[in-house]
Amino acid sequence: MRKVSLFIATSLDGYIAGPSGEIDWLFTDEDYGYNAFYAGVEVIVMGRKTYAQCLRFDEWPYPGKEAHVLTRNPRREPDPRVSFTSEAVPRLVERLRPGGAGTIWLVGGGEANRLFLEHDLVDELIVSVHPTVLGSGIPLVAGAAVPRSFQLRSMRSFPSGLVQLAYERQRAAHG
Repeated sequence: MRKVSLFIATSLDGYIAGPSGEIDWLFTDEDYGYNAFYAGVEVIVMGRKTYAQCLRFDEWPYPGKEAHVLTRNPRREPDPRVSFTSEAVPRLVERLRPGGAGTIWLVGGGEANRLFLEHDLVDELIVSVHPTVLGSGIPLVAGAAVPRSFQLRSMRSFPSGLVQLAYERQRAAHG
């Protein structure tokens, strides 16, 4: 059964990108665990704005991965690298979870993050906090999210000042 993981970078003030989607502030001096994480990813889910950001890159950043783009208008220009969906997020995850033992990577952005958190679908959060204050931009979670609790699993600091925090969803005990 696949787990849903939000592996993401944020500024100290909680932004995942600048006001126009800028990510030039992200450290690129090492991979910060990205390659090991990415090796376990089987499926990618992202919002439409994040997809649009990916199209600005020189190359598609997720070759060979099954990718789904959340959109209110799935009738878009076809892109063989992705599947556009307006399917309800809980239904989409229910359909994708049984497919394997790897990870469903919630790439973002802020609106997609909110939807997944709202429906209690994030199993783990791996947040790389960059020692940068952006002042404004795209928040980690856009809009009002339903409160959720996570249990700290690990934390790691790097010489660059980046701190990576790994959390697991804290589920209520039954019984």
